[in-house]
Amino acid sequence: MRLTGKQTWVYENGIYLNSCGTAVGPKEASGPIGQEFDVRHDDLHCGEENWEMAERRLMEQSIEACLKKVNLSYGDIDLFLAGDLLNQNVTANYVARHTKIPFLCMFGACSTSMETLAVGSAMVDGGFAKTVIASTSSHNATAERQFRYPTEYGGQKPASATFTVTGSGTALVSKSKSSIKISTATIGKVIDLGITNPFDMGSAMAPAAADTIHQHFQDLNRTPDYYDLIVTGDLSGVGSPILKELLLDEGYDLATKHNDCGLMIYQRDQGVFAGGSGCACSAVVTYGHIVKEMMLGNLKRVFVVATGALLSPVMMQQKESIPAIAHGVVLERSEESV
Repeated sequence: MRLTGKQTWVYENGIYLNSCGTAVGPKEASGPIGQEFDVRHDDLHCGEENWEMAERRLMEQSIEACLKKVNLSYGDIDLFLAGDLLNQNVTANYVARHTKIPFLCMFGACSTSMETLAVGSAMVDGGFAKTVIASTSSHNATAERQFRYPTEYGGQKPASATFTVTGSGTALVSKSKSSIKISTATIGKVIDLGITNPFDMGSAMAPAAADTIHQHFQDLNRTPDYYDLIVTGDLSGVGSPILKELLLDEGYDLATKHNDCGLMIYQRDQGVFAGGSGCACSAVVTYGHIVKEMMLGNLKRVFVVATGALLSPVMMQQKESIPAIAHGVVLERSEESV
């Protein structure tokens, strides 16, 4: 692996996405891409006693679905990278307790899907592991209870609010050739333009996404036309227009290339306000829908930019602004293995 420009990693030893697994809740299962997920639940409890255990089950199921597709077990994996939104990353930690795979816990808020994928690819490229699984999760009820108001409270929300995705996505990375190659990753900087409203994450995260995408283009001397799709994590209906405007000011027109996972996973009539958010938003859309489109040949080059708001309940109570970050990974269809 080598550093190109200021923030972009180029993987030099042939790093591939070998398998993916997804598990989702009822609203996600009934959305426009619901049939593309591996495990679909019709209840938020997912058969468990409480929501936190439900989220844990979702991550375990996404891992198991991922490994089953390539006939591997926990013992075949060298390294497990994962994180979530809950205090002390308890979902990832308790799942790691169950899998007993060597584990590195990571936190990038909703950018964790691409953070784990980028770092996992770097570990394989550098020879520190042969097989890595990268996973993340979120759950609407656990996130609401921690960051906003408990679901039972029934608090009113503005149109700028987003709806935390209930689900988990997992990717398997190695040097074994597959139809999807992981070619580069651009590591983001923390950007904070002073947004303090926890019900407007799109506005808080859009500048971070714009910064990472702009730096990616600069580092690799590319334009939006290089990609079939540039997809962000969870800017949704508020942040996506801001992102396009910010990049247009820099000379990059994303109008025909951009979509957002938070807009892809739900339909407008599902009561999701501005759209989807949460760690699982970019994870399940990428690993459940985008990867399948690439395997079918409908997409050849995709830049996935997962966005995260690095806040905590305590910081919001202290009236702090919301720092945000975005990490991007490039997936390319590999014809040599098709």
